[in-house]
Amino acid sequence: MVSPVDENPVPTQPELVLITGMSSAGRSTTANVLEDLGWYVVDNLPPQLLAAMTDLAAQAPDGTQHLAAVIDARTGSFFEALSGAMTALSDRGVVPRVVYLDASDDVLVRRQESVRRPHPLQGEGRILDGIARERELLALVRESADVVIDTSGLNVTQLKSKVTQIFERDELATLRATVMSFGFKYGIPLDADFVVDMRFLPNPFWVPELRPRSGLDDGVSDYVLGQDAATVFLDRFVDSLEPVIAGYHAEGKRYMTIAVGCTGGKHRSVAMSRALAGRLELLGVQVGTLHRDLGRE
Repeated sequence: MVSPVDENPVPTQPELVLITGMSSAGRSTTANVLEDLGWYVVDNLPPQLLAAMTDLAAQAPDGTQHLAAVIDARTGSFFEALSGAMTALSDRGVVPRVVYLDASDDVLVRRQESVRRPHPLQGEGRILDGIARERELLALVRESADVVIDTSGLNVTQLKSKVTQIFERDELATLRATVMSFGFKYGIPLDADFVVDMRFLPNPFWVPELRPRSGLDDGVSDYVLGQDAATVFLDRFVDSLEPVIAGYHAEGKRYMTIAVGCTGGKHRSVAMSRALAGRLELLGVQVGTLHRDLGRE
C-alpha cells in the first residue's frame, strides 16, 4: 500500500547563527567565512526580521538550511528587539547559536583608527567612549553566547581558520575543539575555556641547537614531550577532560577552546598543543590547532 503524500508538509526550520560582538572585532570576516562555507548571510539585519527570514528560508524551493545574520550595535533598540526576536524564534522551534567577537580595548581602538571611521556609539566623544558604551550594551549577549572568539592576537588568516574549524560541516563530529598555543608575554586568550601553563617544563630556548626551531620540529617536540612531567601532565589533563566532554555532549555544547601557554608561544606550548590535539581526537573530538604567537619573536 502506498502511503499518501502530504500535500502541505511542515517546512523544516533552518539552522541559524547570530554573529555579534564588538565593532572592529571581526564580525565581517566571520560572516565572509560562513558565506564561503555555503551559508546564506545577512549583514546588519534588524532583529525584528529574524523570524521572517527563517520562515522564508524554510519555505524556499532550494531548501536553504544554513542561515547567519550579523546583528550588532548599529541596530536601534538592540536589547528589546533581540529579546523579542529570540522568543519568536523559539516559538518556531529555532534555537540560534550566538557567536560573539571580542578584542581588547587597545586593539579595537587601533583597528577603528586604521579604517578612519568613527565608532558607531562614540557620538561626540572618543573612540574609547564608544567602546565602553558598546561593551555595556552587549554585556548580556556576551554572557549567553555559545561561542566567544577573542581576536586580539589573531590576524585575518588565523581568524578565518578558527571560524572554519567551528563551522566546517562534519556530521560525525558532535564536539569541536580548538587547541591554541600562545605566549604568556603576549597575553592570555580571552576566549579560552581552559588555560594550561607549560612553563613548568624545561625550556628548549636554552638549548642552542633547539632555540631557532619551534615546537613543530620533531627535535623540539621530542625534547618537550620526553620529559616525565610532560607525560604525567598530558595523561592527567586528558583524563580530567573526559567528564567535561561528556557534559558538553549532554548539554548540547558543541565547541571549546583550550589554550596552551608557555613564555613566547614557540616551543613548549606548540609541542604540547599538537600532542593534546592527537589525544583528544582519540576521544572522538574533532580538533583543530592554532598557533597564535608562533613567528612573533
